[in-house]
Amino acid sequence: MPKDPEPALLPGPWWFAANEVLAFLLELAALALLSWWGFSTGENVVLRVALGVGVPLAAIALWGLFAAPKARLRPALPYVLLVKALVLGGSAVALYALGHHVAAIVLAVVVVVNTAVAETFRRNPPVRTAPPASV
Repeated sequence: MPKDPEPALLPGPWWFAANEVLAFLLELAALALLSWWGFSTGENVVLRVALGVGVPLAAIALWGLFAAPKARLRPALPYVLLVKALVLGGSAVALYALGHHVAAIVLAVVVVVNTAVAETFRRNPPVRTAPPASV
């Protein structure tokens, strides 16, 4: 009798899981970039600390309330995408403001493609096909 395949942690092919990991890494990078921008922007130490800590905290609060998979207030998709645009797009703008123009454009393109793939396939996950049973 053939053995059942191990259940996958994420449904679908490997690229689906890779895209989910990339999405998580982009979220972490967004927080780091927003913090970097904040600590580099203010005119004095107090403002720099306030921006460096406050902007990422505001992003975390927005994300946790509206965009996280288990968000407390999960709105319709357009509003989720708006929050993602504010946080992830804001990180690309922050990187641009820090003088890393090419990296900011690359980040923005990666964020758009990753979000499009993630949101498309989270709503209609690809089906993992089982290997043919051996006789």
